[in-house]
Amino acid sequence: MRHLKLIPSDTKIPFIKFRHIAVGVSILLIVASAVLTMMRGLNFGIDFEGGILLEVATDGPADIGGLRTRLGSLGLGEVQIQEFGEANDVLIRVQTPDEGGNDASQAVINKIKAALGEGVEYRRVEVVGPQVSGELIQSGVTAVILAIVLMLIYIWFRFEWQFSLGSVLALVHDVALTIGVFSFLQLDFSLQTIAAILTIIGYSMNDTVVVYDRIRENLRKYKRMDLGELVDLSINETLSRTVMTSGTTLLALFSLYIFGGEVLRDFTFAMIFGILVGTYSSIFIASPLLLYIGVKRDWSGTGDAKVQQAKG
Repeated sequence: MRHLKLIPSDTKIPFIKFRHIAVGVSILLIVASAVLTMMRGLNFGIDFEGGILLEVATDGPADIGGLRTRLGSLGLGEVQIQEFGEANDVLIRVQTPDEGGNDASQAVINKIKAALGEGVEYRRVEVVGPQVSGELIQSGVTAVILAIVLMLIYIWFRFEWQFSLGSVLALVHDVALTIGVFSFLQLDFSLQTIAAILTIIGYSMNDTVVVYDRIRENLRKYKRMDLGELVDLSINETLSRTVMTSGTTLLALFSLYIFGGEVLRDFTFAMIFGILVGTYSSIFIASPLLLYIGVKRDWSGTGDAKVQQAKG
């Protein structure tokens, strides 16, 4: 029985030849992401920023200017109104009252509904207080850091510390670039985005482990082969599996991005970007880093193991 292979099993693409360029570009992108995030910041969603969010649909095309005028006259503080999806879909975000708790928030919602009048469909109404949003930010950051640390420990026990360091650097690369693109595009950064980042971490690590497994097998099999050639061989041998996994996952994600609606769009975008970056980092970051760090060549436990570095 034949298996479908988008990539021939005997490819000989010289990935390691481009490792200096790939690592250099990645370092520049990570620095750019950090600078951009510090200067421009993230467009935190209501989960993290706190406030009242209403998703409404008007009978006809939304009059954004008119809505700003009507809601601005209510004295509710800063009011953000933006279109999304269809011409009649509108997101309204206002600050939560400093005092009064849920009763005050409900009073604000009632004022907005009265100002909007009839002919408006309310699809979503959310209220998040500032204390809750602060706790959510802390929990989200803790979850991402804990996931990366646990992955480091897992790879350390399964392989060696060199593999662990390489995989974690690749994960940091993926997370940094994902946050950077959200800052650049000012997409809504919410709990859904944190969930997407955690999923990206798991996906990228799984992809990296597949390549690392093949590298470890080949280290046992080809003890005299140049390390650069061995890593190239391992990447090419797993390339078909990598392309198939990433391709099928992206097909599902693109369908969700197109037909899933605005609520899932930022989450799906984060997943699509993360899958692409994670696949790239498994090939051009995690694997080539082994050449810079050096790995044990003798996995049998006998004899003196020498680290053979790739040429160039």
